[in-house]
Amino acid sequence: MARVLVIGLDPAKIEGWDPKPVQEALARGQARFDAHGIEADMCLLALDDDPEGTIVAALTGKDYACVVIGGGIRKHEPLLEFFEKAVNLVRRHAPGAAIAFNSGPEDSADAALRWLR
Repeated sequence: MARVLVIGLDPAKIEGWDPKPVQEALARGQARFDAHGIEADMCLLALDDDPEGTIVAALTGKDYACVVIGGGIRKHEPLLEFFEKAVNLVRRHAPGAAIAFNSGPEDSADAALRWLR
């Protein structure tokens, strides 16, 4: 069975806003993976707590067929350099994995399925 890693920002670690709606969307997104019979792990990052190390630990912990990088990292222009680092960490530490991008927490399964078919 294919295994997917979803890399995104930890909504509970972002100051100044309510994480609950994003946490609920993440749960709905996880349910979509379950509905497709896909094992999916979440790698939720706190940007002030060694996010690169967290990504490397996740990538090297299991064998992933696809890695989905979330829109919170990809779309937020101040995180452009970090987004590039994340993509290159995937290339380096999971060279056999496809790289996909979601538009939000609920469509990560759709992003992965584009590459797992």
